[in-house]
Amino acid sequence: MPKKPVRADSSQPGQKATHLTLIDVAKVAGVSPITVSRALSRPELVTERTRQRVMEAVRQTGYVSNMMAGSLASNKSRLVAIFVPTIANSIFADTVQALMDRLTDAGYQTLLGLTGYSPEQEEKLLETILGRRPDGIVLTGTLHTEASRLRLAQSGIPVVESWDLTDDPLDMLVGFSHEQVGQAVARHLLARDYRRFSVITLADPRGLRRCNSLIGELANHGVDEVPVQIMTPPATLKTGRDGLCQLLGQGATPQVVVCSSDTIAQGVLAEAASRGLRVPQDLAVMGFGDLSSAAQVYPALSTVRVDGRMIGEHIAQALLNRFDSVDNVFDPVRIDSGFSIIDRQTT
Repeated sequence: MPKKPVRADSSQPGQKATHLTLIDVAKVAGVSPITVSRALSRPELVTERTRQRVMEAVRQTGYVSNMMAGSLASNKSRLVAIFVPTIANSIFADTVQALMDRLTDAGYQTLLGLTGYSPEQEEKLLETILGRRPDGIVLTGTLHTEASRLRLAQSGIPVVESWDLTDDPLDMLVGFSHEQVGQAVARHLLARDYRRFSVITLADPRGLRRCNSLIGELANHGVDEVPVQIMTPPATLKTGRDGLCQLLGQGATPQVVVCSSDTIAQGVLAEAASRGLRVPQDLAVMGFGDLSSAAQVYPALSTVRVDGRMIGEHIAQALLNRFDSVDNVFDPVRIDSGFSIIDRQTT
């Protein structure tokens, strides 16, 4: 039976950590260090049962193998890993572009990973990338598995969580409050005399938080019934069209549909037009993200503007400042990038 897990030290991402070794993992797995090495680098040389014992020990300890050890005299990979949920729509494009541009100018290469809105997929990507010892990691959101948190803490690699706020960040934080977005949208639409609401959102933790916050704020103002259609990622025009079809097919008669992205909102506009519904007279529509297309569709889309480029620039500056720190002493980075409501023709 595997021995009692080695307890991770108290290091946080971005701070120097006492790195675990193959010997530590071997003790937990109940095998020899050479067996651990083989299981990680040449899994075909060990049995499946042994490999699983080793991988479980790796998960318990948060061990990160250094595939780049000894390859760089400076101990710098000059690589930054960026994890985003999807590239199926451009809501994260400005952030990624600004971040990549700034890091490239500073002599860093970037690697893009897609998490599909899944903390478990993020964990798998981290398992792959941490062994290459990137100089920094950028994550979208603040929801991570415990295994991911442990591994990032053990790695000592600077981490920036983006597009969200939390009271308990892993390391650095650049984003905005999704709860405040939901509340602000509710108050804005109530002020425009809308009373029958519905929501079309992806099964995305941040989109769901905005939805729940909006519903909570509406309840505070006496609006208790809000039909919600939860759709499978990614956000596409078809997702929006299907979402409106399902809402109306279930008997919902909203005055306004609040969507978790501009892409979904534009799909709603298309479906509304195909049904002869006038926007905003018969159905008002609110998006999120203020994509470049939002002001160009007809009618022009009301939405929530998030300055993705500014977020990317803040992330890049935070990372570069950390990379340049020579004494490992630095102030915590907690940046609220804010948001604004853009009122156009659809409301």
